[in-house]
Amino acid sequence: MKSVIVGTAGHIDHGKSALVRALTGIDPDRLEEEKRRGITIDLGFAFLEESGVRFGLVDVPGHERFVSNMLAGAAGIDLVLLVIAADESIKPQTREHFDICRLLGVQRGVVALTKSDLVEPDLLELVRLEVEEYLRGSFLDKAPIVAVSAKTGIGLEELKKALHAAAVEISGKDAERYFRLPIDRAFPMKGFGTVATGTLVSGSVGADEEVELLPGGRRLRVRGVHSGGKPVARSIAGQRTAVNLAGIEYAEVTRGMALATPGQFRTTRRTDVRLTLLPSAKKLKNRTRVHFHSGTAETIAEIALYTERSIAAGQNPDSLAQRPRTAKAGGTPMTLAPGQSALAQLRLQDEMLLLPGDRFIVRQFSPVITIGGGVVLDPLARRPLAKDSGRVVFLEVLERGRREEMLMGMTERALLGLAMQEIVARTGWLAEEIRETAQSLAAAKKSKMVSREPLLLLDGARFEEVRRGILEHVEKFHKANPLLPGMAREELRASLGRRLRAETFRAALEELDAEKKLELHGELVKRAGAQIALLPEEVKAKDTIEKAFAEAGLAVPAVKEVLAKLAIEAKRSEKLLQILLRAKVLVRVSAELIFHRDALASLREKLATYKRTKGEKIAVPAFKDLTGISRKYAIPLLEYLDRERVTRRVGDERVIL
Repeated sequence: MKSVIVGTAGHIDHGKSALVRALTGIDPDRLEEEKRRGITIDLGFAFLEESGVRFGLVDVPGHERFVSNMLAGAAGIDLVLLVIAADESIKPQTREHFDICRLLGVQRGVVALTKSDLVEPDLLELVRLEVEEYLRGSFLDKAPIVAVSAKTGIGLEELKKALHAAAVEISGKDAERYFRLPIDRAFPMKGFGTVATGTLVSGSVGADEEVELLPGGRRLRVRGVHSGGKPVARSIAGQRTAVNLAGIEYAEVTRGMALATPGQFRTTRRTDVRLTLLPSAKKLKNRTRVHFHSGTAETIAEIALYTERSIAAGQNPDSLAQRPRTAKAGGTPMTLAPGQSALAQLRLQDEMLLLPGDRFIVRQFSPVITIGGGVVLDPLARRPLAKDSGRVVFLEVLERGRREEMLMGMTERALLGLAMQEIVARTGWLAEEIRETAQSLAAAKKSKMVSREPLLLLDGARFEEVRRGILEHVEKFHKANPLLPGMAREELRASLGRRLRAETFRAALEELDAEKKLELHGELVKRAGAQIALLPEEVKAKDTIEKAFAEAGLAVPAVKEVLAKLAIEAKRSEKLLQILLRAKVLVRVSAELIFHRDALASLREKLATYKRTKGEKIAVPAFKDLTGISRKYAIPLLEYLDRERVTRRVGDERVIL
């Protein structure tokens, strides 16, 4: 059964609640004060099933003092039921509520002329004409206008048919996306605990699932789910939903919070948007503070205008989906005129969960009246910098909404690379959508897939810059160190600066190795084909070092003594020693002692012979006698043999393995 959310809109005392009650048999006024005063103060809810469609009706207050409540109820509605009393026609809150619906991007609706039994037919027809004129050019142009009476029942069946016809044309919300439920009400229920309700704007939720409460990031378990006033196994996008939450007190859950798929989204205090002023608003100065409403949440926001975008005089908010032409490029306008739109950054007083495409309303700080609204482009906007000249161009890319362009734009601006989790939080896209788009960009060489699992993207130009940097630093190293075979990986990475992820460095190295531009030898990196070229005096010195240790056997000289006798400077002597150590011609046994490999090989043979003839255990004195060396050499050699697992220490003896 298709689920559609209907929101009422209209002036106070025009009969919204009475009409909902007549249509559904459910009284949406649940508060005692509402019943006593005869006006709707907070949101009310009712349900209606009609010809295969399940309607969730959200009844909103009409009084100007409760517009913030109305805005919470308007979030997520699929079609509006605009209520206009036949005996009063269009009133101030009719206009404000209708402006709000237009700014929120509502595309379908039905008009109900209530209290039609109280006026003469001629007056009813006159009101109908006034309403048609008022709605001309808007999304309700040509919408059904049904005269009804909640008291007598006149027109109710016709109204139900009109609502059903409008519902059929609505595509509905996407149940396949990540779960997101803006909370409009939380209350305790005896025997169940905390219950949170709202219109499920995307995804689905079922019992025993884990959800995340935002802001705050608290993980909660869902005990049960209700929709349409009855328990269900699963509630899907487009349905009024009540979620029974375990492990939290109802007072900790408030309107404006949201439940979401765990670990996917982040809240924000800074968002970039397309902002449009109503034609009836006053001009808006830069840095103006306003009341900001999105979903069921509200906070205070400061508006920082980026650059002006003009809308033709008299154009209404229904065309917000169309990208306006550029009126002035560059610079920050000091004001935004009525009816115009601009790219802007909103700095929010409180944390809020926002995603691209989310609609919002701004209301004047004082007196509090609706002055405009718009759509979120970048929910996790960075602090604007004077040198960030590409920011406006990037926002225009986001505004066009082409997925490949958007991902490429985000990747270009992510100097360290863009990870899967960051992309989801900024876009709400599913993992498979991100992978498909990333692969397309990588195939076109517009970005580099540095890592597939977990996914990490880097701008193609930035990746090429990293490759060039690696080659340049390796080449520079070889020129400065002709006696060294290569550069240590970590030294190379550090030389490229801190703003480089390990995954990016590794991917660039592996690609350069595959292209045979570099060679990787363990922890060393060298230019492909690079060889150590020794000068004649260096060759002679190297042979002298090796000979000194080879002839010494196990009674080796001090390293400093050997190097001091060479005819070349100390720096080159040390590098020649390192060449012999890397080639394992010489072996460093301790910080002070270096032995020739032939001497150590001979020692192993002596130990093997000792084991065959005298047994597997050998004490330090016997080891000294066997090798003819003093304790100065014997102890470091035995410790080396232990490390090499030639021997194993047991008390004061060694076991020859």
